[in-house]
Amino acid sequence: MLNHITKWALVLCATAQTGPALAQAASPSEAGRRVFQRCAACHTTEANAPARFGPNLRGVVGRKAASLPGYNYSAALKAQKFIWTEVQLDKWLKGPRALVPGTAMPFPGLPDPNDRKAVIAYLKSQTP
Repeated sequence: MLNHITKWALVLCATAQTGPALAQAASPSEAGRRVFQRCAACHTTEANAPARFGPNLRGVVGRKAASLPGYNYSAALKAQKFIWTEVQLDKWLKGPRALVPGTAMPFPGLPDPNDRKAVIAYLKSQTP
């Protein structure tokens, strides 16, 4: 018969064996997908999906700002000349209005740098 301590040891061993699977599930892009759910009301990353309230973000990494055909960007964003690099995305996600005053994006930003990093990893994974 197993005593209480032995039962705990078996549970801990079983948990340790599933550790890599859990770590895989919590990859940066997976964590980013979860954080991106805050963005999903306005944006999609689905291939060939129409824009929602905001533009489709599939392939945004490496794309020129305000360049997705068929989306009506604010004048403030259209005036920008930057490319959506990881650095620019981090600045944008931290505070869109701080990066581009006059933007129409109502999102206040993600203050947690780990959340921003995860979302950027997710967006990179959605780049064809």
